[in-house]
Amino acid sequence: MTDQWPTQIKVSKDRQRLAVTFNDGEAYELSAEMLRVLSPSAEVKGHGPGQEVTVPGKRNVAITAVTPTGNYAIRIGFDDMHDTGIFTWTYLRELGKRGGEMFADYERKLTEKGMSRDVSTKPR
Repeated sequence: MTDQWPTQIKVSKDRQRLAVTFNDGEAYELSAEMLRVLSPSAEVKGHGPGQEVTVPGKRNVAITAVTPTGNYAIRIGFDDMHDTGIFTWTYLRELGKRGGEMFADYERKLTEKGMSRDVSTKPR
């Protein structure tokens, strides 16, 4: 259990960013694209080690819903109909602190697989 929790969670007017402020003053602005492609859902993470999926074509994805899940997380809905990721406070903080390097790793995987942030189809 973490002793840090959000005191404010706010979706930007254009629905492209999620601002999260924690009780210790840490604040992060997370892009909808990063949240979508690094979602902790089984669709993205798989059901076990080595089953991770690189999701292309999400550059312009938007946040459609943020729903509290207990006292420990939120579920984020996106306009591509994905809404199964449960983002814990710990994971949101990790994305705030390490999201840049995690997203760079995602971009590297896209390139290696011949995929794009703009096209949702996978190469044949």
